[in-house]
Amino acid sequence: MASLDQIIDDFAFLDDWEDRYRYVIELGKALPELAEEKRTSENKVMGCASQVWLVTHTSGDPENPIMSFEGDSDAHIVRGLVAIVLATYSGKPASEIAALDAFEIFSKIGLVENLSSQRSNGLRSMVKRIREEAKVRAAA
Repeated sequence: MASLDQIIDDFAFLDDWEDRYRYVIELGKALPELAEEKRTSENKVMGCASQVWLVTHTSGDPENPIMSFEGDSDAHIVRGLVAIVLATYSGKPASEIAALDAFEIFSKIGLVENLSSQRSNGLRSMVKRIREEAKVRAAA
């Protein structure tokens, strides 16, 4: 899976939205498929027009665990957005995740401005869920 730095660099290299759109779809194709048993209502992200599932894993210090995520969607472009969200947040401590607003990064690379409002809202729902989980775990 591509790192966030790689994604940012690739976005900077791609000038038009069509190329970026195709790149987001390619990121989604590279995302490992989520096992069927993880596609549960608890893992479903509410507020997304497409079906989106996020699974959280924690390790290390219980007071500030390292969080990693698995995710999937039934829509190609949304799978790519899931991949970008996972690259942004996976592998970081809960306190860092809780403080990191991915939308600043997404705006900087020009990801948000060309998304439909439904996709943008879905992206917000994913980010919100991850950050809320991180706040709970960092405070535990």
